[in-house]
Amino acid sequence: MKAMRPILLAIITVVLAIVGWLASVLTTRYSMATPVLPPSALVTMGVIAALTLIMGIRVLRWRNGKKKTMLNPILAARTLLLAQACAYAGTVLLGWHVGIVLEQLRLWNLRSDQGIFWLALIMGGGGLVMTIVGLVVERFCRIPPEDLEGGPEVRGTRHGEAKGEGEYAYRGD
Repeated sequence: MKAMRPILLAIITVVLAIVGWLASVLTTRYSMATPVLPPSALVTMGVIAALTLIMGIRVLRWRNGKKKTMLNPILAARTLLLAQACAYAGTVLLGWHVGIVLEQLRLWNLRSDQGIFWLALIMGGGGLVMTIVGLVVERFCRIPPEDLEGGPEVRGTRHGEAKGEGEYAYRGD
């Protein structure tokens, strides 16, 4: 599995910001509701980010040798996939709501109620948190490189541990 590239996440954010801005312009032009997530979605985003972080901490504790038992390789793979999905979903939500915020800034003086602006800003912040949590947990799932001059680590290797530089905790062998 390949690591996520931050440049790709930035490109997705920019593209979705443009699409979100266009959707906001069109819905405003045709007197439709602005396409922003409801406040209850923030709870869902928080639960997803918290679950991803908890699972990532379990993998990190195993990787650092603080757990005596063997880590289930399926759990490690699922944690990695959840982290990447969290980062991508957060990037999409961030980009979409940045586009809406940009459109709402243009209309700032024309509206008396700025509730949509603040809601879109909070949802974009939630997307940013999800992206950061996904990237951090993905880093938790990487096995640190071994010391090539001194041979294997002093602690010894665990059964199923990856043997290359920067490989993920689950190799699939």
